[in-house]
Amino acid sequence: MPNPGSNPTPLDRRPVTGTVVHSITAGAVHRHETAELPDLLAGDALVWVDVAACDEAARRMLADVFGFHPLAVEDSARRNAVPKVHVYRDHVFVVLHAPERGHGGHVHTLELDQFVGERFLVTVHGPVSEVLDARTALADTDGVLERLIAGRTRPTSGAELSAAVVGALIRRLLRHLEELTAETWKLERTVTSGHYGDAEGFLEEMFRVRHGLLTLTTMATLDHEVYARAIRPRPGAAEAEQLAATDIVDQLARIATMADTQETYLQGVIEFYQTRTNTKMTVAAERLAVIAGVTLPVTALSSILGMNVIVNSETNWGWLIVLLLAMAAMSALMLSWARRRGWW
Repeated sequence: MPNPGSNPTPLDRRPVTGTVVHSITAGAVHRHETAELPDLLAGDALVWVDVAACDEAARRMLADVFGFHPLAVEDSARRNAVPKVHVYRDHVFVVLHAPERGHGGHVHTLELDQFVGERFLVTVHGPVSEVLDARTALADTDGVLERLIAGRTRPTSGAELSAAVVGALIRRLLRHLEELTAETWKLERTVTSGHYGDAEGFLEEMFRVRHGLLTLTTMATLDHEVYARAIRPRPGAAEAEQLAATDIVDQLARIATMADTQETYLQGVIEFYQTRTNTKMTVAAERLAVIAGVTLPVTALSSILGMNVIVNSETNWGWLIVLLLAMAAMSALMLSWARRRGWW
């Protein structure tokens, strides 16, 4: 039988691999061994199983103890390209994604899979990139466990506990949005001030931030669509459970909208920068064209007559003066014509 006196594992000693089992009652959170799961599931407590990495032992536990569908177990063990949801008779399987910023503008995808039942929740952390700290993926569930231990949240069903976990994932999305928004403001101030420094690097930085916003919009939108399907009302569901789930869906939709709006704003900043740069290049090209146009007839005239006016034995000063005056007149006429055309 479960040992009600066992204590939760301190968060700083939480293993980054393996499975952690907790039971949640009205008054406390208790840590258990995986072998106690059958008795726990037969009891009245809310059971939370957090799988840090879905290894072979975890897959056997999901299949044998919980009886989850083989395809769902397989999905929880591998990286899924998009969020998804499957509704079964007594539980829902849902895959959600969250962002983690990497180097060079790359955005890592953190995957969190959930099996949501009436009296249990199983969370499975998807494969994590080898360049990330393995504990990064556990931050959201660790935060929920900390609130449970402190008594700041007291879920009474698997759906309410799932909403708490997804709420932590939403806070990660929101932090990501806040960071990108701050960078967007910084880029906008740089564009309006006209001090770009390395223009090529500056433009690359703007596109890097826009890529982050686009990734965030995509993740939040897909998570919203999936979770909205996963929380369809079930018979006998408590009002608090439905309100929590509806609030989660609303928050995901709002984050997706805000990220999309911020991306549109940054695109406007990029277009402002590109328009200003293109205008400067056009003006420079026009001035170069004027210079070329002014010097072209002069060059042509000097190349034809110069050899007959200035020779090795003597210089015909009369013709040289006439030639110079003709060059000056032609240059003046070309400059006057370019001025009337508005080229300079």
